[in-house]
Amino acid sequence: MTEVASHTDEERSSLPSEAFLRLIPRDFARQHLILSEGHYDGVEYLAVAERSDPAAVFNVGVRLGTAIEPVVRDEQSVAEAIDTAYASVQDNASVITTADPAEDSTDVERLLQLADRDLLSTEGKGPVVKLVDAIVFEALGRGASDIHVQPLADRTLVRYRLDGVLQTVREVTPKLTPAIVSRIKVMGRMDIAERRIPQDGRATVVIGSGRSIDLRISTLPTSYGERAVVRLLDVGHGPGLDDFASLGMPERVESRFLHCAGRASGIVLVTGPTGSGKTTTLYTTLRWLATRNASGNSTTLHGNNEQNEQNAQNMGGGLNIMTIEDPIEYELATSGIAISQSQVNTRKGITFASGLRHILRQDPDVIMVGEIRDAETARIAIQASLTGHLVFSTLHTNDAPSAVTRLLDLGVEPYLVASSVSTVLAQRLLRLTHQQCNGNGCGTCLHAGYRGRTAIFELITVDDELRALVTGGESASSIRQHVRSQGVRSLEQEADALVEAGLTTRTELERVVGGLG
Repeated sequence: MTEVASHTDEERSSLPSEAFLRLIPRDFARQHLILSEGHYDGVEYLAVAERSDPAAVFNVGVRLGTAIEPVVRDEQSVAEAIDTAYASVQDNASVITTADPAEDSTDVERLLQLADRDLLSTEGKGPVVKLVDAIVFEALGRGASDIHVQPLADRTLVRYRLDGVLQTVREVTPKLTPAIVSRIKVMGRMDIAERRIPQDGRATVVIGSGRSIDLRISTLPTSYGERAVVRLLDVGHGPGLDDFASLGMPERVESRFLHCAGRASGIVLVTGPTGSGKTTTLYTTLRWLATRNASGNSTTLHGNNEQNEQNAQNMGGGLNIMTIEDPIEYELATSGIAISQSQVNTRKGITFASGLRHILRQDPDVIMVGEIRDAETARIAIQASLTGHLVFSTLHTNDAPSAVTRLLDLGVEPYLVASSVSTVLAQRLLRLTHQQCNGNGCGTCLHAGYRGRTAIFELITVDDELRALVTGGESASSIRQHVRSQGVRSLEQEADALVEAGLTTRTELERVVGGLG
């Protein structure tokens, strides 16, 4: 390898050179994990991984006709950078293209034949397999929670759920759709021959050095063919699990919430629609409970994270914290944190109610029930809280006052609700205006004008007056009126403050919390 004078990272922009993207195929770069970091003073700087083949690196230099300087990077970061770089190249000669009515049918059929053969063999990866892998990897890189493959009459949409909203990222020809869906079904160990009934499956993929991604797969027959939805669960890399500040929770709400969450018994409810961040809030709370020191100090997680970890090790798992979830979204049992998670499995008779009964035989201190869906689960959770357990769970309601009446609607006696529920936290997730483009839309935010989300909260604590209202069977509007008189701000008021601060838009406010009052 030619000896050259190295430039520091600060001196280089690390953007791939045009020659590299034009002359080196994406598949080659992805297979060997090699990417240009720019051409300077006659030298092509190459980001490589530890496992990159030196011969492949040398061949890149020969192909470019220039001296090279390899720079070892993290395997995952190189892979992500390759996908990002080649995604911007319009003439990339892969099958990841927009559907073209004039596309040559012979080439399509050839790709399908290669893909079908590959589905029956583990030798190598066919074009469609590479396409699906690239879609999953790109979705993870963009922080998507779900991938949708939706066939229409003249094209098939590939859409990602980004910041809670579906966005179309590419279109493919309908002729490729059966092969794409079949590949997804193979990943989930599903029956590829059965296309007339819905199916569910799951798979695990690994990125880089052991980063595990759990895929929950669902297929459904439609009039234009099977559609597939893949939920991406980044196991062990849950967002915002270290502190409440990263969730967007104001300190005034956090202190009141943790005061109730730190009690020895009672029920703490988190409410909101699907995708509002309820599970993330509960995970963060459980982690906070597990990382408090042995003296029971309720210091919030706005502090030093290293100290929080040290507290967890000092405590040595002083609380027996257990969960029953559907599904387990992130692994909480990290180093020094003793939390046991179990999962609903209806095929084996494990429901929220039956799972909760089994947990109660495990001498728990803290229990998290993923969701209260029925009267049986509600009654068991309430009885557990009244016998000295701290219980966390979720409900699907519009706001915090409605959670109380929801339990009454399930058939739970008012006096049991009043004596067991200690606090209710309602929340929503609002998209934030993309500051780099001033909300005008750009390639980074897929022209949506938004990037990232923050949470807004409405917190009510059950005091004596509220307890009397619940026992008397008062309506949600009466409870709402009471909490407003106590100075509790509504979700809409919280969202309005973000709009005034220029962090989000009035349109986003109306989409998420419009009409809640």
